[in-house]
Amino acid sequence: MRSPGVPVLPRLTRRGDFQRMTRRARKAVTPGLILQAMAAGDGPPHVGFTASRKVGNAVARNRARRRLRAAVHDALARRAQAGWHYVLIARQGTLTRDYDALLQDLTGALGRVADTPAGREASP
Repeated sequence: MRSPGVPVLPRLTRRGDFQRMTRRARKAVTPGLILQAMAAGDGPPHVGFTASRKVGNAVARNRARRRLRAAVHDALARRAQAGWHYVLIARQGTLTRDYDALLQDLTGALGRVADTPAGREASP
């Protein structure tokens, strides 16, 4: 059940949106996730989730995406900048990382992405 007062961010669902983010977005890598962010004009912020086979089988990938969705609900929904697109990429650490540490990863990545010039990678 969703907490009242927390906005639900629209989703990125098209393959082209994810490919554009890969080419042009700012990127921050943490032990629990990879965050890509890009200014995309006006409108509400959008968010997308992905997990490759490196994360594990279908059950593991789905669990990783669920954990990322929960982290977005708790940490990103109120901090997302209008007109920005965010993509969270699951890593193997997404499954085993403590949830509070995963939230810290996301908030830290948000800060680094905001300070990094476009096209550059921000590492921990």
